[in-house]
Amino acid sequence: MNAKIVLLPGDGIGPEVTAEAQRVLVAVAQKFGHEFAFESCPIGGNAIDDFGDPLPDATLKACQASDAVLLGAVGGPKWDDPNAKTRPEAGLLKIRKEMGLFANLRPVKAYDVLVDASPLKRNIVAGTDILFVRELTGGIYFGDSGLTKHDDGTETAFSTEVYSTHEIERVVRLAAEAAKGRSGHVTSVDKANVLEASRLWRRVAARVMKEEYPDLKYEVVLVDAMAMHLISKPTYYDVIVTNNIFGDILTDEGSMLPGSMGLLPSASIGSDGPGLYEPIHGSAPDIAGQGIANPLATILASAMMLRHSLKLEEEAAAIEAAVDQVLAAGLRTKDIADKGAEWLSTTAMGDEVLKALGS
Repeated sequence: MNAKIVLLPGDGIGPEVTAEAQRVLVAVAQKFGHEFAFESCPIGGNAIDDFGDPLPDATLKACQASDAVLLGAVGGPKWDDPNAKTRPEAGLLKIRKEMGLFANLRPVKAYDVLVDASPLKRNIVAGTDILFVRELTGGIYFGDSGLTKHDDGTETAFSTEVYSTHEIERVVRLAAEAAKGRSGHVTSVDKANVLEASRLWRRVAARVMKEEYPDLKYEVVLVDAMAMHLISKPTYYDVIVTNNIFGDILTDEGSMLPGSMGLLPSASIGSDGPGLYEPIHGSAPDIAGQGIANPLATILASAMMLRHSLKLEEEAAAIEAAVDQVLAAGLRTKDIADKGAEWLSTTAMGDEVLKALGS
């Protein structure tokens, strides 16, 4: 297979972890007889510095013309001024919208060899394997918003939650299709006891599941209850589908179940066209340039890219097996190493994955 992959290294540790994922993809191409062409483009804070835009037109066009996109991370204190004309995160919101990436897939898997790194007890978290499906291009992040300044010096702000039937239908269908290949259990999360947008979400989701997926187990949980359930009985859940803001919050909570954000990848996909793949961690500017960032989440994101965008299941599984082998051998980066134990640099961890991939 010939494929064009756009790399968006971004800010902070983004370039470091993206470089390791690229090395793994090159090795996979060589091992399985593929030809991957890479193009690196700016996004986020570095794009603001160089172009005054967190998502330059040239970057968006390159992504739209690609077969898949691999992102590192964006943002940092340098661009955190709330009064700034634009911020790095605006580039992420825009690329998702412009590329029609309406669903974020975020697997949360507790590796048995790392379960003791979780803040939860082993008997609670062991065996956790959840796929979060978060609606990505609607909701409060894209609804009308505004700020009014009053004569007395006070201010009033608003942000509007907006969803339409088709937006809910398509993401619920995607979650149901994913569940068919897992344990067949879908949980929809909303706040229908308070929010009108959630009441529509609940009605539409129930109809889609009843009419199109009657053989799947389906239930509904309020978002505040789900926040509790994730830390009390995470192994109960299989596929969790929810709206943009609830998904944003719950997936960060869920990311701590395995003990480190440095192990978790994500995929943003649409009905067609290239998908966007990235680790769930941020740009970690406090450790950027030190060579200690964990590249495994980005490497696993590249496996998701091979599976979902390039339809290369064997190759994706090979990467995941290599990561499993490395962790089982006790090899760790600083973020997942026991206190006082030896750990590997970013590049050294990449080297170990490459060795496992070649074995």
